[in-house]
Amino acid sequence: MATLAATATQQTTLIGALVLAALIATLCYGIGCWIWPFGACRKCHGSGKRRSPFGRAFGLCRRCHGDGRRLRIGRRIINSLRELQDKGTR
Repeated sequence: MATLAATATQQTTLIGALVLAALIATLCYGIGCWIWPFGACRKCHGSGKRRSPFGRAFGLCRRCHGDGRRLRIGRRIINSLRELQDKGTR
């Protein structure tokens, strides 16, 4: 019995499913960055403070400047794309 060249294989279906899953995950992350643009600072874990080397005094976190928040990477991408669009329309 001859095999047809146009038959779908299991590998092609699996690759398609993985591409679709990656697209959905990227879309969900983009929507999350649009709704919640800030995340907790990784250095101070959102407290905005840092301890002195001896552990008695507190100072402001250098990375977030005492705010405790940082702009997420996805939101930076959205902002730069918006800025490119604004420059292109002028």
